[in-house]
Amino acid sequence: MAGVGAALLAGLLARLALVLYGLHQDRTMRVRYTDVDYRVFTDAARLVTEGRSPYRRATYRYTPLLAWLLTPNVLLTEAFGKLLFVAGDLATAVVAYRALRRRGTPAGRACGCCAAAWLLNPLPMAVSSRGNAEALVALLVLATLYWVEAGSVGKAAVCYGLAVHMKIYPVSYALPIALRLSAAPGRGALRDRAAEGTVMARLWHLLVTMLNRDLLLFGTVAGSVLAALTVAFYHLYGWEFLEHAYLYHLTRRDIRHNFSPYFYMLYLTAESKWSFALGLAAFLPQLLLLLVVSIAFYRDLAFSCFLHTAIFVTFNKVCTSQYFVWYLCLLPLVMPSIKMSWHRAMLLLCLWFMGQGLWLTPAFFLEFKGYNTYLFIWMAGLLFLLINCLIIVQIIAHYEKETQVEKKLKQR
Repeated sequence: MAGVGAALLAGLLARLALVLYGLHQDRTMRVRYTDVDYRVFTDAARLVTEGRSPYRRATYRYTPLLAWLLTPNVLLTEAFGKLLFVAGDLATAVVAYRALRRRGTPAGRACGCCAAAWLLNPLPMAVSSRGNAEALVALLVLATLYWVEAGSVGKAAVCYGLAVHMKIYPVSYALPIALRLSAAPGRGALRDRAAEGTVMARLWHLLVTMLNRDLLLFGTVAGSVLAALTVAFYHLYGWEFLEHAYLYHLTRRDIRHNFSPYFYMLYLTAESKWSFALGLAAFLPQLLLLLVVSIAFYRDLAFSCFLHTAIFVTFNKVCTSQYFVWYLCLLPLVMPSIKMSWHRAMLLLCLWFMGQGLWLTPAFFLEFKGYNTYLFIWMAGLLFLLINCLIIVQIIAHYEKETQVEKKLKQR
């Protein structure tokens, strides 16, 4: 436990140092350290304290629950939200550590995985200290997976309902979670017969064998939590809540430069009558790949959700650096199962950073110098897509479910 405490302390001090540095940079430099979304959060929280709708703040596209949580930004200090997100960051690492220990990973190795992939990772540090709320969603997602594997389906369902309410993307975990919960004792023969058929036959047999008590409980509780929050906030804020918190993210077509391979197409067709249809068509590769991954890896829920998130982010029609946190929070759980040499792992890591660097260079000249570098940004985005696909393929190729994990999960 000493190692875990030291890693948590180091992660806390590093994040607090970044928060303090951010205050200095915001006061003295032209480019602010604090994320622009944090100002949006604070403005929305101020509206809530005044009894008004948070959606009167332009570009607030989040649940009102976040604005409510950040009212101390207005009542106490504007740094409260950053400290809350830092706390969520550290809690995420604690849940990841406990999940690894439950899976039978030795304490030292579990601590090392959490420290390398999350606690001492500069990207999560920067995201939370700049005032982005992704750590809260990461905490809810990891808590969901932890309680599913611990057999506490009700607690898992509550966390899952909150996670989907905070962000739409965890809804993609519904199928692997359902398949995992349906893998009950006594149904192995049906699943074995399903595995012998075609992909469609396997899917059909899996759907037939899915319904059981745990699955019904999870669906009922998670659906009730999500429905209760939706009804409550709809009562308070009406249609604008549904439009900005949910529907906007399903129909969003961001034509500003981002890592997505689709951004240039959406930019060029922004005024076309086919623009909306093209935006919806961009979901098809995601849906197909997520379906395949769910069927192939649902027995290891953490690995399945990690692949889900990596594929979702890689092929999404909008992709920014903060989206990488969505799958990085799951990386500690899958690291023990990836039997890859350090040389190969470091090569892939260097390629990942190189892809971002090649994209950021033309993006800098577009945003700060005003040069027309859209084509170069798009080409760099395509290269980054290929790099991410290579990394995902390599992770799958070197994935090896540990025997101790297998035994732990079969006992449940």
